[in-house]
This record gives sequence, structure tokens and C-alpha cells, in this order.
Amino acid sequence: MKKSLFTISVLASIFTAKAQENDGYILSALHNEESFLKSDGLIMNRDKAEKEKITLIFKNAQLREYAVSVLHDANDNLKIDFEVNGMPIKNYALSNNPMLMGPPRFEEVKFIVGHEDLALNIRF
Repeated sequence: MKKSLFTISVLASIFTAKAQENDGYILSALHNEESFLKSDGLIMNRDKAEKEKITLIFKNAQLREYAVSVLHDANDNLKIDFEVNGMPIKNYALSNNPMLMGPPRFEEVKFIVGHEDLALNIRF
């Protein structure tokens, strides 16, 4: 089975003021349906936060359905933080840029890795 390399460009133009100062890190994870919202991810990256745009690369992804989650970890605690009401405090984004009213479903954020390299734009 051929393996693919795909690049995901994360457009971070809507970061908070802290992110615009390049605080913390960008955590990203590649998920399949089984790992989505249940574990850290199949492939994980930790990159220094940058203004405007950051390119994330997931190498050797097999041909199948995936989702990507991205988090701005400004305080570098390696997790998403929540308000008392359960709303996320940190900026995050998902593949397909869904407009969510509640927890995301894999069906909303999945995409297919085929035989060609793949580029996605993900907005915070």
C-alpha cells in the first residue's frame, strides 16, 4: 500500500493578541475515527506559534479517512483548557473548518487521503 505525505496549512489570522506575539506552541494531531476525541492522535506535532500562517506536515499517512485537530497552546501545558461552563479557553481548529454547536463529530471533520499529496487550509 502506497503511503502519502500531505501538508496542512493553518491560517492563524484570527489568533488572539497573545498568539500574535508568538506565545506558546501549536499542537496538531492526525486522527482516524477510532482516535478522534478519545486519544492524543496517530501522529502529533508541536511547533512554535507564529504569526499569520504555519505549515504542518504529517508524513507517511496511509490511504484512509482522517481528521486534524489544531490547538494554540499559549501556556505550554500540552492540553486544551476549559471554562467552568465547558467552553474551550484556547483557540482551536479542526479540518473542514466546521461551525460547531457542541462537540464535533468525525463525519463533520473527516477527509480522505488518497494517492496524491493533500493540502488543507484550517482556520482558527
